[in-house]
Amino acid sequence: MVLADSLYGESGDFISQLDQVHLKFVVAIRCNHGVWLPPGQRVRYTNWRPFERSFTNGDHHTRYIREIVFGQRGRIRYYHLTTDHETLPPESTWYIMTNLQGHMRTTVGNTYGLRTWIEYGFKHATNELGWADFRVTDYASIERWWELVSCAYLLVSLQSHEFQHADSASERAQPFTVTAPPHRFAEHRWWDNGQGWKNILNNLRLVLQPYVFHCVLLPCLLLFDVPGLRAGFFTHS
Repeated sequence: MVLADSLYGESGDFISQLDQVHLKFVVAIRCNHGVWLPPGQRVRYTNWRPFERSFTNGDHHTRYIREIVFGQRGRIRYYHLTTDHETLPPESTWYIMTNLQGHMRTTVGNTYGLRTWIEYGFKHATNELGWADFRVTDYASIERWWELVSCAYLLVSLQSHEFQHADSASERAQPFTVTAPPHRFAEHRWWDNGQGWKNILNNLRLVLQPYVFHCVLLPCLLLFDVPGLRAGFFTHS
C-alpha cells in the first residue's frame, strides 16, 4: 500500500509506475485536479456521508466523505474528505485518488489518515541520513544529494524484516532479493539485535565502515605498504 501527498499524486509517471508493479495506493491530489472526459460526460459529486475515523490510540472521531465521479466510474476513484462538510477547513480537508476496492467510505478515510505517521517516520529517517545537510548550491546539485539520501534510505529499508520475509505467493513478482549478512558481523561488540530502522542503520554502518576506511587509507598504503593491514581488509571483504 502506497500513501503519498499531492506531489506524488499529481505525477503521472509515479502513478503509472505503481500500476506497473500492481501496488495499491491512496494519494492526495490538488483541488483543481483534472481528468479528460469523453464528450457528453460530466463531473458529479455524491452526497456527504459521515464515517468514524479510527485512530491508533483507540479514539474515534466523525469525519465526512463524498465521491467525485469523473464521467463513468473507473478503476481509479476520487474522494473528498473533511472534518467539517459545511465549512471545509483547508487544514483538514483533502482530495484523494485511489485504486482500492471494497467498502470505500471507511477504508479510504482510515487508510489515508496513516500518511501522517509515515511522513513523521520518514522525516526522522531521512534527517538521520543527512537530507538537510546540503550546502547552498544550485538546484541540480541539491537534487543529486537528495537522490543519494533516498538511495541510502532504500538500502537500509531493504534489510528490514518485512522485505526479507516477503510473501513469495504475492501477486506481483519481487523485483529484488535481500540476503542476510555473514553471521560473523553479528559478533561485533556494537552490533544491534533490534528490528527497528535505526538498529538496521547502525548494523549497515558497521558492515560498510571497513571498506570506507580502506578507501581512505589506500593512498597511504600505495606509498607505505603494510602487507598485514592490506591483507586484513581483503579478508574482511
